[in-house]
Amino acid sequence: MITYVGLFLLSAATLIFEINLTRIFSVAQFYHFAFMVVSLALLGFGASGAFLTFRRYSVSRRVDRFKSLSHWSWGFALAAIGSYALTLYVPFDSFRIAHDWRQGAVLALHYVALSLPFFCSGAAVGLLLATRPGEANRTYAANLTGSAVGCLLAVVAPSLVGGAGVVFLSAALSILAALTFQYYAIRNTKQRPRIPHCVLRTLQATLIVTLTLVAFRTPPCLEIRLSPYKSLSYALLYPDAELIFQRWNGFSRVDVVRSQSIRGLPGSGFRCSVLPPPQLGLTVDGDDLNFISHAEPGFTTLAFTDCLLTALPYRLRPAARALALEPRGGFDVLTALAEGAETIAAVEPNPLIVEAVRAQGEWGADLYDDPRVTVVVEGGRSYARRTRAQYDVVMLSLTAPQRTVTSGAYSLAEDYRYTVEAFSDYLARLDEDGLLVVTRWLQVPPSEAIRAFALTVEAIERTGGKPETSIVALRSYRQMLILARRGPFTAGELEAIRAFAAPRAFDLVYLPDIHPNEVNRHNVLPEPDYYRACVGLLEAENRDAWYRAYPFDVKPPRDDRPFFGHFFKWGQAPEVLAMAGHTWQPFGGAGYFVLLALLALALLAAGALILLPLAARRQIRREGKSGATLGYFALLGMGYLCVEIPLLQQFILFLGHPAYALATVLFALLLFSGLGSLLSHRAPLRLVLIALPALVGGYALGLPVLFDATLAAPLDLRLLIAVAALAPPGLLMGMPFPKGLALLEQGGSALVAWAWGVNGAISVVASILAALLALSFGFSVVLTVGASCYVGAGITAAVLRAHRPLAPPCR
Repeated sequence: MITYVGLFLLSAATLIFEINLTRIFSVAQFYHFAFMVVSLALLGFGASGAFLTFRRYSVSRRVDRFKSLSHWSWGFALAAIGSYALTLYVPFDSFRIAHDWRQGAVLALHYVALSLPFFCSGAAVGLLLATRPGEANRTYAANLTGSAVGCLLAVVAPSLVGGAGVVFLSAALSILAALTFQYYAIRNTKQRPRIPHCVLRTLQATLIVTLTLVAFRTPPCLEIRLSPYKSLSYALLYPDAELIFQRWNGFSRVDVVRSQSIRGLPGSGFRCSVLPPPQLGLTVDGDDLNFISHAEPGFTTLAFTDCLLTALPYRLRPAARALALEPRGGFDVLTALAEGAETIAAVEPNPLIVEAVRAQGEWGADLYDDPRVTVVVEGGRSYARRTRAQYDVVMLSLTAPQRTVTSGAYSLAEDYRYTVEAFSDYLARLDEDGLLVVTRWLQVPPSEAIRAFALTVEAIERTGGKPETSIVALRSYRQMLILARRGPFTAGELEAIRAFAAPRAFDLVYLPDIHPNEVNRHNVLPEPDYYRACVGLLEAENRDAWYRAYPFDVKPPRDDRPFFGHFFKWGQAPEVLAMAGHTWQPFGGAGYFVLLALLALALLAAGALILLPLAARRQIRREGKSGATLGYFALLGMGYLCVEIPLLQQFILFLGHPAYALATVLFALLLFSGLGSLLSHRAPLRLVLIALPALVGGYALGLPVLFDATLAAPLDLRLLIAVAALAPPGLLMGMPFPKGLALLEQGGSALVAWAWGVNGAISVVASILAALLALSFGFSVVLTVGASCYVGAGITAAVLRAHRPLAPPCR
């Protein structure tokens, strides 16, 4: 029993560290580098299997085994702290990698260092599997359930100790695991220990307490250091800049910085003569700077809002009942109130942002405590589906900064706010003549604004409207405003729009009665590309052909493929590659190439970790079933990740926030997989590998139906529904791995260790491939691939059963 307690603790520490790494690198660098570093670091699991394959362990020396487990647990603790410190003191500069070869060396050093904790943890798990294959179901169950608990702790702990503190908490847990294993080894050894047992226990307990205290008060020398290219880093360069608020929760870090130099009027025209008001800067994960503007309590007008594109909907709908979706620092809420909105519902999914705005007192004009404002802490999609209230204006706030489209900055991030289904939900919340308001940044050639326009067009059609008469678009010199109306715009409204745009130098992009000579008058472009793109889209006889012919991928995202920031087409590849080394973008190209490069590296590393032990150990080749073993455990690793990753991404929509989805999906799948492993000896493998693909295929079709039927339910009920929905696949997915090890039991520990390494190495490749497939084809395709992998595993399992294993070699 003590074995499973120690393994449970070590597994929990491992998953806490893994999830926290994504948070640390999202803050310190950018999302796609967090994904890249952690994915390759997980190759440490595969490397541990290769290491164990080369090494012989005696199954009779239990004391030696427990000593080794204690050493590996200590190794995890030291490697976790050491690799984290290395990333601080040998920082990686992502923007210089195309110009400075040393940054490539630093990145490689980070990979190796960050793989060491996972190598140690994987070696401990693999050692137990290799030396006790008959108890693989219990070992695997302890590993999975510990990981499930670690997932929950990884979401809860950052709000208590911060991102850096979680590293020390995970180290403390692994030392506790080491203490558990060492206690058994010392108690059962016949030799007198060099250090008295009581002294050793005291020293280790002191170290655990010290690490825990450090976690709650991380020294400044070990705090996370931001990339110099992040918004917060730029803001702190002002001479009078002062960081006045910083808090973590399970899925973000929110900072507020004060400086007289922080001023901005997003969406203003260049004829605006009013200076921006005093403002604070609010960032999430050190980026995406948003403004908290100063205004007197109880204000009714503000001069600067007359300059803004977003003032237009309130001129068309005086005394509006408004809904602002994810307004961050509240700038859109402030604009709505200053323009005469009677009431406004501010729906913000991150409670830490609301806390940060309220904490600024007069700077936020007590904005979120204004009697005209109702704050709802909930995801915008779930609120739009749940509420029955109707609004005159629904505002989808633009919180992302302007970035060059070829950087691929948001390619890998799913965004369920910008899908056809989401816009249909927003349109359903409009009153009879209500307005949906969308703003996006201008790019040349046009990309994100045109995709938002196309999204609005298809959502209007989906809800039974006519986009030719129900949509309007204007642009400033930086942003484009899209208005969608329930029903056609009236002649009076179109005249009011023209009267609003002309004196503020806003260019008309599309109106139902627009004339070509009305466009491109103020902020003059070489060609009226925005006008032509919008008109071309609306007039296209074959819209799919129009999308295919457009230079960027601007086809509207759907819930099955919600990647609004992914504009890449293969036709852009020569241009992107030509830019490599000549731009200050990470890798000088689209985010798609980041995934491709990462996949190539993972394939090379996984191939080496799988094939080298096969070439070196005759025992594995002598088994006569190395090919079937490779196929079976590789397909299991591929199948598990190709089910887990799309489920994780799809449940973001259902639960309203990535943190809830991460905690719920990983917890449920790992917990029920652990239970499935424990019960695996009672279920025939053939039956499991028939039922599992059928179930996964059914989920590819059935989950959208489940979400559509229950998205309006309260969050507590949705959490229960999610856990119940994930229980059947989780239970079945936990059975094939220990069942497969049972087929290898007579082949010796080397074959079992190699199978563990194969599963770990292929899992890393699968995680990247699943993301790439979801980006290109959608979640349903990834789930289908996962189901196919389990079908293939069923075929290779039959081959494994057909071979009679040889007796294990003498030791």
